[in-house]
Amino acid sequence: METDLSPDKILDKAIDVYTKKSKLQVKKLLILAFFAGAFIALAAESSSLAAANLLSDPSSLGLAKLIQGLVFTAGLVFVLLAGGELFTGNALMVTAFLDKKVRLKDMIKSWLLVYLGNFFGALFVAFLLYGSDQWLLGDGLIGVRTILIAKAKIDLEFSQGLILGVLANFLVCLGVWMALGGKSYGSKSIAAFFPITIFVLSGFEHSVANMYYIPAGILAKNIPDLAAKSGLSGQALANLNISNMLVKNLLPVTIGNIIGGVILVGLLYFLAYRKED
Repeated sequence: METDLSPDKILDKAIDVYTKKSKLQVKKLLILAFFAGAFIALAAESSSLAAANLLSDPSSLGLAKLIQGLVFTAGLVFVLLAGGELFTGNALMVTAFLDKKVRLKDMIKSWLLVYLGNFFGALFVAFLLYGSDQWLLGDGLIGVRTILIAKAKIDLEFSQGLILGVLANFLVCLGVWMALGGKSYGSKSIAAFFPITIFVLSGFEHSVANMYYIPAGILAKNIPDLAAKSGLSGQALANLNISNMLVKNLLPVTIGNIIGGVILVGLLYFLAYRKED
C-alpha cells in the first residue's frame, strides 16, 4: 500500500507533474482550465449563498467567513480530484523551470492559456446563474450580496489587492503542494481543506475566484430590483464595470498571486529541498 509523501519528497513529484503539464496540448489545456474556472465559480457562488444571511450582520462576520471558507474548499477539491488546470496552482510550475525541465516561454505560455481558460469557465457559470434567477433567492438577498462583494473588490487599493493576492496564493499553493504528496482522494482533500478555509476566512484575494465574483456583480446590478436593494448610488454602480475589474482588481491580485505561489512556495521549497550536485 502506497503511503503519502513526506515533505522532502514532494519537490520531485511537483517537478515531474508540472513538467508534464507544460507539455499538454492547447486544446486539452484550455478544456481543463475551463473546468477549473467553472469549479471555482460554483464554489464561490455556493459559499456566498451559504453565508448570505450572516454576512449582513457585522457581529457574525467571523462565523460567516468560516462557513464561506468551508464551502469554498470544494472548488479546489474538484480541481484536484476531477481534473482541472488552475492558474493559481500552476504557479508551482516554477519548480520545473528552476530544475531546467521547462523553458521560461513554455511556462508563461501555459500560464496565459490556463488564465484564459479559467476566465471562460468562471464567466460561463456567471452567465448561467444570471439567467437562472438564482440571485433572486431570499427576496434578492443573494443578488444584493453578489453586487456588494464585487463592489468591495474593485474598491481595493492597488497595494491591498497585491498583498491580499500574495497571501491567498501562498495558501492555495500550499494546499496544492501538500495534495501532491497525497496518494488517496482523502489525503488530497484534507491537504486542500485547511489552507483554502483559512484563505477565504481571512478575506484574501484569488484571481480566478474574482473572475466569477466581479462579473457576477456586474451582471446582477443590471437587475433593477437588486440594484435598488443594494443601497449603492448610481455612480457606485456605474463604477462596477469591466475596466475597473481588470485594472483595479485582477491586475494587482494576479501579480500578487504569482508572487505568493512562485516565490513563497515554489522557489522557497525548491531551495529547501533541491538535491545538491
